[in-house]
Parts: sequence; C-alpha cells; structure tokens
Amino acid sequence: MAHPQIGAFARLAKENAIPTRLLAGQKTLLSRTMHDIRYDPIHDEILVGNPFAQALLVFRGGAGGDEAPIRIIQGPHTQLRAPDRLDVDPVNNEIFVPNYDSILVFAREATGDAAPIRVIRGPDTLLRTARSVAVDTVNQVIAVAFYGQGDAGLQVFNRTDNGNVKPRTVIRGPKTEMLKLDQIQVYPPRGWILVTQITEASDPEPENPFVGIWSIHDNGDVPPRWKIGGPRSTLKKPRGIALNPRNKELIIADMRLNAVLTFYFPEIF
Repeated sequence: MAHPQIGAFARLAKENAIPTRLLAGQKTLLSRTMHDIRYDPIHDEILVGNPFAQALLVFRGGAGGDEAPIRIIQGPHTQLRAPDRLDVDPVNNEIFVPNYDSILVFAREATGDAAPIRVIRGPDTLLRTARSVAVDTVNQVIAVAFYGQGDAGLQVFNRTDNGNVKPRTVIRGPKTEMLKLDQIQVYPPRGWILVTQITEASDPEPENPFVGIWSIHDNGDVPPRWKIGGPRSTLKKPRGIALNPRNKELIIADMRLNAVLTFYFPEIF
C-alpha cells in the first residue's frame, strides 16, 4: 500500500534573527565545511567534525567567541578519514563516526590521538560508503545512511556491535527512492529513522527531494512509511534534520532556500 505524502505546512525561520552567541575564530579550529553538529544535553557539550583536519572537536555548551575546543580527537590512531558526520550517545558516553568502510566508536571523553573503542568493519558489514549515523539508545541500535557507486540505503546495526558483523537490516532498492542521503535522525520512542534526500548533489535544485521516514524494523526494498516532498512542501535541497517532540514538529534545514522549515507532524510522535 502506498504511503501518502504528508500535507504539512511550513513556516520559515525569522529573517535577520540575531544569534545569542557566535562561536568563530582561529582558536576554535572550525573549518568552512561543517555538515553536522550534535549537542549532548547531559554533559552540555557541542560536537562537530573538521574533515580537513581529520578531527573531531568538542566544545562546552556555552562556548562563544574565539574559544578553543575542550577536547580534540585527532591523529593516526583515530583512523578518522575526513569526518563529516557524527552522533553522540550521552547515555553510554560514546561518539559514533561514519568512516566510509567502517563505523568508528570513541569514548565520549577521548582526546588527542585516541584509538576507537570499537570498529565495525569487514565484508559482512556491507559498509562501503557510510556517510551519516544516528544512535538509538532506547532500542539499542545505530542507523547508518550510505550512498555512492550507484547504491544508496540504510543499515541498522546493534549499538554495541564490533568487528565484522552483519547488519540487522538493510533498506535499499527502487521502492525506497533513495539516491543521495544526507543527514539522518532517529526517534527512539517509536523506532523511526528520518532521512533527508537531495537526489543529486551537483544540481542546485535537484528533482524530487524529500524527507523519508522508515522503521528500524524495515528490511529490503520498502517505501518510506511517510514522505515529505512535492511543491507544497517548498523543499528545494534539504540537508539537516531535527525533531521537536514537545511541539510535535519536524525541522528541516534547506541549503537552497537558505532557510529552516518547520512541519507540524503529530503522526510520528
């Protein structure tokens, strides 16, 4: 049965809004390319990758101005290869990083040239082009988005997996409509995986961009449970995604619109 497109209304973020703090400057070690940022609410820390420096940067939650990171994970023992995406598990004190043919897991408090505490890698993992990751600490799984070499999809692993392990499930195929996946999020209370899809990176306004929602239990060539896309959505090139459970909202950053769109989406909460 086909899943209907959500008829949601979007509202654009306020124009000319002034940030309460600006974190920028030479001491921050931030680069011009930052495609993911995560906040740890338990330890009040901000995490971001610097792909040019092969590094993970951790700032205190209240950081501002030209302030240095409180921790930097960087060096040959880290095995990092241009870390562009990441996720933090503040409950189990771990950081997860997609690393193309592997998933690297670091201790949250790691610093310097620290080796991962676990690495998911090997032929049975099917990892080749892992790009994004999200951790579900309720269902004890991690979701991994991959694309490249004419293939795209989602893989679900156990949170504590290590070594050459098979994924629990793999979602891929023409019914998924997946071509180029960007940021992903999970909603653990319902077991959802939420994915932004821009179809073609080089096109400023690619055809048929959408946000798709799958279950961690989906497997094989299955369409999204829900899909936000089409002219009424106003989406042009969605990249970032976040959830606001309190107000039952889905928040999407669109790089073509240079805007943040908010959808009222009670069905997923």
